[in-house]
Amino acid sequence: MEWEPRVYQIEREMIRRFARAIGDPNPLWQDEEYARASHYGGIIAPPTFILAIGFEQFVEDLMSLAPFGTVLMGGTELECYQPVRLGDVITAIFKISNLRERQGKMGRMAFMTFDGSYKNQRQELVAKCRQMIIGY
Repeated sequence: MEWEPRVYQIEREMIRRFARAIGDPNPLWQDEEYARASHYGGIIAPPTFILAIGFEQFVEDLMSLAPFGTVLMGGTELECYQPVRLGDVITAIFKISNLRERQGKMGRMAFMTFDGSYKNQRQELVAKCRQMIIGY
């Protein structure tokens, strides 16, 4: 199952809030002068920032299909191909690539693996991720 693509405009405050939340003071994420002087030519986002783009909405959509009382993250694999830059327009596409169920001590459990791909406004692949969610 594949979700409709979602589009996100990358703004300065999004990057700044994410960097603060993870406690990363790297000036590439926050200091425009420093970032402009780097080989990146401007502010970029921390590599794991991509995981925050669209994820909350995707999980909400997923939970409406299979409501569980508890949801746990079972693992994340991330491949980054190029940085997310201030001003980028990122298109995120999520799809369920695997689903298996089993009976556990707490009742029915579902192990859902989904893949996300992220492209910028030039249709260049920025990153791919694979995550597993366990619901019961």
